[in-house]
Amino acid sequence: MRTFLAAVTIGALLSGGSLAVATPAATAAPVGTTVAATKVVPKLTIRKIPTKRAPYGGKATVKPRVATTGVVSVRKKTITVKKTSTGATVAKNVRKARLAPGTYRVTTKVRFQRYDSVTRQKRGEVRTKTRTQTLVVKAGVRPTSTSPDGWDCPGWAPIKGNRGSTDWIYHVPGGRWYEVTNPEECFTTASAAREAGYRASKNG
Repeated sequence: MRTFLAAVTIGALLSGGSLAVATPAATAAPVGTTVAATKVVPKLTIRKIPTKRAPYGGKATVKPRVATTGVVSVRKKTITVKKTSTGATVAKNVRKARLAPGTYRVTTKVRFQRYDSVTRQKRGEVRTKTRTQTLVVKAGVRPTSTSPDGWDCPGWAPIKGNRGSTDWIYHVPGGRWYEVTNPEECFTTASAAREAGYRASKNG
């Protein structure tokens, strides 16, 4: 009987038939298998401080800019600022500085510690990195309006804007009602007052 079955199988193959062969199924990972974590090299980069614009009549605030990759602990970051024209030190090893319009040499200094991204163990000693750059602080543009000081407007914005219940009126210096007007706003020019929604006083 076995000889007969073998002969039939061989005959089927010779006549163009196919014989299916079982293939082993994919083996799944055993339960509890841990996939190795990908290590990230810790790195610290000091970024360039962009050009600043100070508010009108004021100063711009400047701080260090730092970016990190991986596990990095920033211990301290400071800036030292020198005036380019004179070399005079404006600020030394400070966390931030308020600078008037001008051109400066700014040195950013950062102390940091790197750690292994998997084990969280320290990688080496505390490091120090510095970067020196030129920084320009631009002067702010004078606004067209400001708040009054009581009944008075500053000399650079002398026009008084008075908000009534039904009408907004502005008064110019020398006008009939100028001195007795308690303004809500002060303007540099009459056109600035009109753009803000005020009209000229009919009686000065």
